[in-house]
Amino acid sequence: MKLMTARPEPFSRELKKGSAELLILSLLESRPRHGYELGKLIEARSDGRLRFRIASLYPMLCRLEDRGLIAGRWLEKAGERRRRYFRLTPSGRRVLREQRAIWKDFVAAVGRVAGVSRA
Repeated sequence: MKLMTARPEPFSRELKKGSAELLILSLLESRPRHGYELGKLIEARSDGRLRFRIASLYPMLCRLEDRGLIAGRWLEKAGERRRRYFRLTPSGRRVLREQRAIWKDFVAAVGRVAGVSRA
């Protein structure tokens, strides 16, 4: 008999909303990526707890690009359809450093109040 493992429940929309920018900028830190890849990486690295629909991810990428935090470029690869790859800009790197520091302090403060220890 095969045991089925339950897929973890995703986090609420409200929790995801405040973290989306940080997650995207973090994943673009190492190399350029396209939107679909970003969505799949977020889901995989969060063990399925964070899922962003492509329809909500692309507007976020456009807003980040409008703010100068990322830059997009269309690329075609042989045998594949054209995709827009995004990279982190110097301004995006600066904002990422700031957001990481803020999140670190925020998580620590919530943990102290809620009695959650880091394990």
